Amino acid sequence: MVEKKVKIINYSGLHARPASEFVETAGKFQSKIEIARLGEESGAVNAKSIIFLLTLGLSQGEEAVIFADGPDEQEAADTLVELIKSGFGE
Repeated sequence: MVEKKVKIINYSGLHARPASEFVETAGKFQSKIEIARLGEESGAVNAKSIIFLLTLGLSQGEEAVIFADGPDEQEAADTLVELIKSGFGE
């Protein structure tokens, strides 16, 4: 299992459009992928579900933890962290 922390930098946080892009990217990997607000890891949600991701309500400046477990876990975690660090083009 891989665990990576990342700070949400885009102005509007993980609202509908970036969340959709995040879920679409996560769906390309075989690994089980979850995301949680830093400090609330027990509340991790399925990162391949737009509904679950939106329920987290991650805002700009908050930190998240991505968990990936499976055959492509390292690539999945690295790719999703880089996507968040990119600010989703906003």
